[in-house]
Amino acid sequence: MIEVRNLSKHYGSHRAVNNISFTVNEGEIVGFLGPNGAGKTTTLRIVTCYMPATSGSVTIAGHDVLTESMQVRAVVGYLPESVPLYPEMRVREYLQFRGRLHGMDRANRAAAIDRVVERCWLRDVIDRPIGQLSKGYRQRVGLADSLLHNPKVLVLDEPTIGLDPAQIRATRSLIRELAQEHTVILSSHILPEVEATCQRLIIIHEGRLVASGTPDELRQRMTTESNLIAELKGPESDIGASVRKLAGVADVRTTLQDGWTRVSVAAQRDLREDIFRLAIEKHWPLRELRRDIATLEDFFVKVVTGTREQHDGRDEAAAER
Repeated sequence: MIEVRNLSKHYGSHRAVNNISFTVNEGEIVGFLGPNGAGKTTTLRIVTCYMPATSGSVTIAGHDVLTESMQVRAVVGYLPESVPLYPEMRVREYLQFRGRLHGMDRANRAAAIDRVVERCWLRDVIDRPIGQLSKGYRQRVGLADSLLHNPKVLVLDEPTIGLDPAQIRATRSLIRELAQEHTVILSSHILPEVEATCQRLIIIHEGRLVASGTPDELRQRMTTESNLIAELKGPESDIGASVRKLAGVADVRTTLQDGWTRVSVAAQRDLREDIFRLAIEKHWPLRELRRDIATLEDFFVKVVTGTREQHDGRDEAAAER
């Protein structure tokens, strides 16, 4: 549905987007992640025809964003991070205005407005001026606008910014529901939100694509080892020595807390069953045994920090030469 190939955008000597390529399949919800200044918004603006690329190509539903921009706009709904609205217009008036820009006749426009007002929880403010609405409500008006013409593709830049926790949860459910009819690409700084919503993630840093995959795949790339946490009641030295003898153990750390020995184990395999059997054999009470799963935030920090360190190393090497 979305094909990005060797996309670059330069502002003078600064490369905001540097030769990135990715694909978003029909019906997918894809998270577009990166630290501030990574090039996320620039990429989304190119994808939605708001600015041209320096080089590379983008096609959406078979249409090129540079040469067929009107066809692309007809199949894309875009919610920018800062929603441009007319504060003097009432919500209904604004949506009617936007519907006319999309070429809708009166009947289709009225039906579309009813549909998006319900989906975006705007019924209570439909006849209020936009300038009197809170930031969260203005964000909902922008979301309603992006859905008005029932586009095939939704591009959402920070869609939950300004919403309260209940609204954020409802928006997550709405985005998952929308994926049944639309292809969705969204950017966000809230990693748990992206993990709960998206089927696949794309991470860029300093304009380059540095990682992509499902949330589970990215977490598993944190380490090839299985990290376990266990708490047993028994002599700390005996517990540590016994665990170290288990096959596949790479490292064991123990601490004594309130009479319980807390064991942190790095191993080449899942040792939970072995440790459980060891506790039974040694008659050591066991009150905790779990895998210490890496979070998406752990992976994000690791990949961004690692990319920055590589970049700094290249700069230092160039300076030395």
